[in-house]
Amino acid sequence: MNFLNKLFGKKKEVKDMAELNIGIILGSTREGRVSPQVGQWVKEIADKRGDANYTIIDIADYDLPLLGTAEAPGAQAWSEIVAKQDGFVFITQEYNHSITGALKNALDYLRVEWNNKAAGIVSYGSVGGARAAEHLRGILGELLVADVRVHPALSLFTDFENGEFKPKEVQTDSVNQMLDQVIPWSKALYTIR
Repeated sequence: MNFLNKLFGKKKEVKDMAELNIGIILGSTREGRVSPQVGQWVKEIADKRGDANYTIIDIADYDLPLLGTAEAPGAQAWSEIVAKQDGFVFITQEYNHSITGALKNALDYLRVEWNNKAAGIVSYGSVGGARAAEHLRGILGELLVADVRVHPALSLFTDFENGEFKPKEVQTDSVNQMLDQVIPWSKALYTIR
């Protein structure tokens, strides 16, 4: 028995990449939001790759009240859907230089369900949502989620027209480059869960 098997016990069977589950998390619940458009666009790009099972997860579907303020009937379902994932792509918009309160609340509802998984971030805002992405990176680090370096940043000035999402072609390449990192990291982290 080698050192790692001795240290960690029996070696966990490695998943095929196509067996990986990657959740595309929509980070806004606000009426009139465009995150569903952005999430669907990411899913269409991802599905063409055939390297994982991609699922859109809309936090609005779970009706999570502020943590600690009321009973949360959707909390168990939220826990189960997040626990099923091997990695994530967070669709985050920048509100007041940060992520939405709804996304922060949804992240805070869970702990171990996030641990030892990989994530990519697709952000949007007036400066591509860069400040929201940086805040999200700090939160993910605390939850033991390893975020990848490539970060598609969508500008409200060049990737949207009159509130409608119309990404530039270069953004598709950026999403694929991000997923090129999320998939192997998700596979690697699966072995330590």
